[in-house]
Amino acid sequence: MAKSKAKMSFESLTVDYGTIEYGSEPLRIAKFTNTGTEPLVINNARGSCGCTVPKWPTEPIAPGQSANLEIRYDTNRPGRISKSVTVSTNEGEDHVLQVVGEVLPKKEETPVPPAQPNIIKGN
Repeated sequence: MAKSKAKMSFESLTVDYGTIEYGSEPLRIAKFTNTGTEPLVINNARGSCGCTVPKWPTEPIAPGQSANLEIRYDTNRPGRISKSVTVSTNEGEDHVLQVVGEVLPKKEETPVPPAQPNIIKGN
């Protein structure tokens, strides 16, 4: 069987969340281009754990065309992010993206004291 001449080229193999607030926007985009000569088909993409969920285009990506791989990380999990997403295509090779960053601990809500009634003292 002839090997496909599709070629997936990512702008970056690292998806960096930076330092983010607990519960903040979980979506990041990894942009890629088919630099090959035949259509690129993504067969599967999987996160290294259930907290990292990829979504990929289901239609073939034509040569020279670009598309996005969406990655959602559960930002309700404080601490360092060190995960990966593995992408399988019709190229025959897997691509591994590193997902990094840090989610800050949840901010404790400061209780608001009850309003004090105005006390008017008489003479």
